[in-house]
Amino acid sequence: MKIEQIYTGCLAQGAYYIESNGEVAIIDPLREVKPYIEKAEDDHAKIKYIFETHFHADFVSGHITLAKETGADIIFGPQANPSFEAVIATDGQEFKLGDITIIALHTPGHTMESTTYLLRDKDGKDHAIFSGDTLFLGDVGRPDLAQKAAHMTQEQLAETLYDSLRNKIMPLADEVIVYPAHGAGSACGKNMMKETVDTLGNQKKMNYALRADMTKEEFVKEVTDGLLPPPLYFPLNVKMNKEGYADIDEILERGTKSLSPEDFEAIANETGAVVLDVRHQNEFVKGHVPRSIFIGIGGDFAPWVGALIADVQQPILLVAPEERIEETITRLSRVGFDNTLGYLEGGFEAWKSASKDYDTITSIPALEFKNTLEKEEVPVFDVRKESEFTAEHLDKATNSPLSFINDYLSDFPEDETFYVHCAGGYRSVIAASILKNRGIHNLIDIAGGFKDIKDVGIETTDYVCPTSLK
Repeated sequence: MKIEQIYTGCLAQGAYYIESNGEVAIIDPLREVKPYIEKAEDDHAKIKYIFETHFHADFVSGHITLAKETGADIIFGPQANPSFEAVIATDGQEFKLGDITIIALHTPGHTMESTTYLLRDKDGKDHAIFSGDTLFLGDVGRPDLAQKAAHMTQEQLAETLYDSLRNKIMPLADEVIVYPAHGAGSACGKNMMKETVDTLGNQKKMNYALRADMTKEEFVKEVTDGLLPPPLYFPLNVKMNKEGYADIDEILERGTKSLSPEDFEAIANETGAVVLDVRHQNEFVKGHVPRSIFIGIGGDFAPWVGALIADVQQPILLVAPEERIEETITRLSRVGFDNTLGYLEGGFEAWKSASKDYDTITSIPALEFKNTLEKEEVPVFDVRKESEFTAEHLDKATNSPLSFINDYLSDFPEDETFYVHCAGGYRSVIAASILKNRGIHNLIDIAGGFKDIKDVGIETTDYVCPTSLK
């Protein structure tokens, strides 16, 4: 038996490859399925099953394409209602895979079709669970993503999740290995550990949601407290996972079309495409296509695209290093953005060489900002998360979290120059690009963010440990 976790850091997502005696199961595959097929070929094995723990909201799964390529059955848990052919397992249904058995445990609460898959080894011993978004390490799945579909409140879903954990998962042996669908950084939970594999016994000790003496009322309060609104693209990804999508090969063929500056500009004007610049922020601030949005490929690219562009149908034109075009389109498709229309051939330098107008962002080092503060009081906007801001921030700074920056547009001064910063310089340039796209140009970015602000000795509020804020 072989179990391999295939972890994608930018999505904080874990897919799983399981092989036994020449048969393979894939759990929660990513959109691009070639790596799974190649692994099976290397093992001289056949992909038999594709198990989905639920209809994912934060990424588009590769189940449909993988089934078409391999003939494998797609397995969902009870209450799933996909628009394509799939096996809808009953609670407790067993699936033989070589010498091992995988059992569907219906664990609703995150969503109503959420299912945990229990793996029993060749001797019939419980070995591992693949818990999807039902159980994370240090946390559980948020119970507010399925409300519309289930016609339930988040409190009712949390109550259902409480029962699932205590009736289906907590009775399992402590040595059972927990393989979750996500780790720290995912928007599907709020308190995940950085580790991606653990034992159930350790989770019973470490995970607040598995506390043995916790009442249902306490659980509901803990799980629902402090939930931020889910990213706007989440329901659109659920729809794609339930109803289907185009093969990634089609997406790549359309998106990898090279465009001259003239054609690039014409298509942008004709289609209303967002010009998405994925270069490093230091390059973007020096020069970029007017009204383009910066989201660097080097950061948490896909989730930020999903949160800030939101509409997966939005046409997109790329400014990117040529060697990273295919990677960029692939990562966009992982979160459902399939409508990339092409890229600027020769990149931004070709745009400049064609004598096209371009824009810049004024960006200054923290030391220069310190000198400014010593002379005058200026408006400062901190685009980090609320929890980061609460823990420590510049006195008199205003918190305008990047995830919801469009809700804060009226807060920015119309005529007075203001300053923006984040933790290290990535998010503040994203914010600046969005503000400039909205016609707000009277801003200055603080390069290096809060880290450099502290390093140069600018006074900040006293640090409050995030755990004490709960």
